[in-house]
Amino acid sequence: MTPSPSRIRRLAGAALMLLVTSLVIFLLIEAAPGDPAEIMLGTSAQADTLAALRDQLGLDRPLMVRYLAWLGGVVTGNMGQSYTYGVPVAGLIAERMLVTLPLTLMATLLAVGVSVPLGVMAAARQGRAGDGLATVFAQMGIAVPNFWIGLLLILVFALKLGWFPVGGFPGWGDAGWGDAGWGAISALILPAVALAIPQAAVLTRVTRAAVLDVAAEDFIRTARAKGLSRHRALWRHTVPNALLPVVTMLGLQIPFLISGAVLVENVFSLPGIGTLAYQALSQRDLIVVQNVVLLFAAIVLAVNAGTDALYARLDPRLKARQ
Repeated sequence: MTPSPSRIRRLAGAALMLLVTSLVIFLLIEAAPGDPAEIMLGTSAQADTLAALRDQLGLDRPLMVRYLAWLGGVVTGNMGQSYTYGVPVAGLIAERMLVTLPLTLMATLLAVGVSVPLGVMAAARQGRAGDGLATVFAQMGIAVPNFWIGLLLILVFALKLGWFPVGGFPGWGDAGWGDAGWGAISALILPAVALAIPQAAVLTRVTRAAVLDVAAEDFIRTARAKGLSRHRALWRHTVPNALLPVVTMLGLQIPFLISGAVLVENVFSLPGIGTLAYQALSQRDLIVVQNVVLLFAAIVLAVNAGTDALYARLDPRLKARQ
């Protein structure tokens, strides 16, 4: 199938945006204080030793030469060598994403699974006890930071009850869904809950407001006047038409889930991409930081594209314009 002109324009725009983002990331990180060679060797290192290491790392080359070399490596899959770990950055990021991606997926499923039914229930019971409980949950979830939730979950469910591990990640292993697989999943449950609660709180409020707005539309009143029960009108007509703003907010939240993993992964001592970014930044491992931030930007663009595609499925009118 030949791509439509509008789709080609969107792809070209996304590529241009990613290119501009890569340049901004490179310049901002280069402007940060500190010398990677000096951090690696220490302040007592000799000048000739520092010069040799800078030459080995390519830090003595002109700025734009280093940028073009990095960008060309990213395009070809060669993201360079980590200064700190001494391994290819691409393999390092791929290894850490095996923790962060399942964590983000679990948190997203939890947030949607809690917020959508809770928001619909709050709208259906507007002004009653259920609505009040949903409002309290939403306000508390927004007010409390996810790293504090993580610490509280550790105190209650790990230290006191002993249901989950305190921290760390045993790895997926080669046992499939056996003991090794369950150990890895159990290590991600509390961090996923800590990530999901603030996002679920926001989605609950958005879902409630969207359902109430659609419920006040003329076509809903017409359906009720024709004899459709309140329950069937809610789930057949109101909820499907209220999903667009929920999908919009979810598309905005997924990048925040990944970036929020920086704090949560450190709280739970998970070897994910967030922990890698924090460690690389503190150790001035520029090449790792650049690639991680560029990966986050690419994820944001991919999520936006996926959100647009989901819009077209939820609203055929949007598909006709594409």
